[in-house]
Amino acid sequence: MRTNLQVPFAEKDEAKALGARWDPGRRTWYVQNVADMSPFARWMPAGADAAAASAPPGAAPARKMSQASVVKTGAAFIELACDCLPWEGCARCREVLLARGWLAR
Repeated sequence: MRTNLQVPFAEKDEAKALGARWDPGRRTWYVQNVADMSPFARWMPAGADAAAASAPPGAAPARKMSQASVVKTGAAFIELACDCLPWEGCARCREVLLARGWLAR
């Protein structure tokens, strides 16, 4: 079983000497399949973090969605299905805008 640890940078060499490993994807130290966790007790997460520390490797961390991360669009928003730059336009974009009545012929 994998257990994530909260190891301060100053103590990383000590944790590594005891057998902890660095996970660059999650940017955290962890131990896996260790029977005696007492040497790692000071780096064990407390309370609610303990459940997240032993999450399966494929599980993404739960995050709250902030107001700033929500994409808001207006009533006049249309999504163009091409790669052109909006200020340059192309024939395909022009057809969509003409059909909506947003461009004069």
